[in-house]
Amino acid sequence: MRILLSLLTCLLCSLILAAQLPGTQVYVFDVTEGDSTVAFTKPQYLTAFNQRGYNNQPHWLDRNVLLLSVQQPEMQQPDIFSFDLSTKNKTRMTRTVSGEYSPKGMGDGRKFSAIRQEYIGRDTVLRLWEFPSNLQDNGRPVFKYINGIGYYEWLSSVQLALFIVGNPNTLALASADTDRPRTLANNVGRCFKRLPNGNLAYVSKETPRWTLVEQNLYRLTDAPRPVTTCINGSEDFAILRDGSYLMAGGSKIYRFDPIRNPQWKEVVDLRFYGIKNISRIESNGFGKLAIVTDS
Repeated sequence: MRILLSLLTCLLCSLILAAQLPGTQVYVFDVTEGDSTVAFTKPQYLTAFNQRGYNNQPHWLDRNVLLLSVQQPEMQQPDIFSFDLSTKNKTRMTRTVSGEYSPKGMGDGRKFSAIRQEYIGRDTVLRLWEFPSNLQDNGRPVFKYINGIGYYEWLSSVQLALFIVGNPNTLALASADTDRPRTLANNVGRCFKRLPNGNLAYVSKETPRWTLVEQNLYRLTDAPRPVTTCINGSEDFAILRDGSYLMAGGSKIYRFDPIRNPQWKEVVDLRFYGIKNISRIESNGFGKLAIVTDS
């Protein structure tokens, strides 16, 4: 009997540990752009409350409010948290048995969205959900039938770019009014962003050296225009106010300015802050940058 209880205890512990995502931390810096430099100042360690947990997929709602997917050690799945840097307030936005990832603001701010990892029988289903910002109800799926959505980007109040998990992963365009996605590209990275000129920037993995490309969304029959090769092994990027790109490698951040300096140039090494491996990077467009690093 004791042996059986010991085995059950070990199995339960294994399941609990398996549910915990890798430990990650989030820092925020003020950034100032120059012609050939980017200055990083006023560092903030945002996730000190969850040093042993998962803190990931940052998205800025505005100049000061950041959304994160957070799993604390006692939580079975991650929920969405909101951080107001001006007031130092932290708010838990979801509290569900499912896991929520990739939060983003919607439209005028009265709603936000997230990928929900749902368990239906033995199947795991990834769907995009929307929620009221005032938390008055539990939200609803954006699409009735489309699932397998790993990441996404709102292009307008109804148009989206979707990363569909598959073999290979695909980038698709869809409307929240319909359930008919249109494939835009195959074998793509998880990060894609709308540019100030209306085009969509994403990472193509069709060649061994990944390429950052730009697609004209108004002329979908045109081939995407190569921008530059990626920092080795990196698929996440941020876009600054001047239109330049940031990518990270290890503890270093590099800048690519398509007009003034069309090559990657190291702008900062964040080892001083104990940052060793930057996995995600997100700009608010108003001088603040959130980065995710391994714990």
